[in-house]
Amino acid sequence: MHSKRRLRWAVIPIGIATAVALAGCSPTELNGFLPGFTEDGVPATDRTEMVSGLWVNSWIVLLAVGVVTWGLMLWAMIAYRRRKGQTGLPVQLRYNMPIEIFYTVVPLILVIGFFAFTARDQTILETRYDDPDVSITAIGKQWAWDFQYNGEQEDGSDAVWSMGIQAQPDEQGNIDQEQLPTLYLPVDKTVEIKLNSRDVIHSFWIIDFLYKKDMYIGKDNYWSFTPTREGEYAGKCAELCGEYHSMMLFNVKVVSEAEYEDYLASLEAAGQTGNINEAYDRLQNLPGTGDSSEGDE
Repeated sequence: MHSKRRLRWAVIPIGIATAVALAGCSPTELNGFLPGFTEDGVPATDRTEMVSGLWVNSWIVLLAVGVVTWGLMLWAMIAYRRRKGQTGLPVQLRYNMPIEIFYTVVPLILVIGFFAFTARDQTILETRYDDPDVSITAIGKQWAWDFQYNGEQEDGSDAVWSMGIQAQPDEQGNIDQEQLPTLYLPVDKTVEIKLNSRDVIHSFWIIDFLYKKDMYIGKDNYWSFTPTREGEYAGKCAELCGEYHSMMLFNVKVVSEAEYEDYLASLEAAGQTGNINEAYDRLQNLPGTGDSSEGDE
């Protein structure tokens, strides 16, 4: 009975200390020092906070497991250390059933828990909007990006686009940011990005959005989210794709709806219209795409 009371009194100050420590944390610390948040804790998208929550809570659980494990190891080293005058090996135990059960059940619970929470959040992250406000096709190529802003027509005839080049470093290795491909997104509008590749496997990564998705030739991937904060963000390819993979960079500008519409109008005025989705794919000899009779002539 007395031991339970002592334990209870020991837990209370630990809980108070933990609460005080968390209360003194900044939004950056509370979000695990991940990018994507302002100093006031405003996330870049409607999904950013979900990802950081999974990350931080996972680390808290793992840290608690680590503290318990390290404590038991330290206790065993002290309690069962060799005493003065002792010789030989300590008494050997073949097994301890309660400990064996504990070491089996607890990791199983942790694995199931991590899987359940990850699957739950991933399902939300991978869910596509039924009718997004904005539909964009992002096309990866060695070693740059093309962005097509789709309109209402299924054939893409009313789409507008921008085609980019890879990063251009100077002699000191500094990148000219003005020459990087730039993806424009309207703030507080539902966005669906269709991800394609023109050649090899790439990976579309907007760092502050805390999510990345692979891009394959001949297969479409999709990513749905809502940008919640205006600003400029860095993007890059996150899949090794060749000699100049490190130069496959792009910028993202989240702007007001009016500025977004003005940008689309500027692309249309420049004559950058129509569907470029598959126009420059490297592999044009997929089965069924050619006329076999042409080779008989």
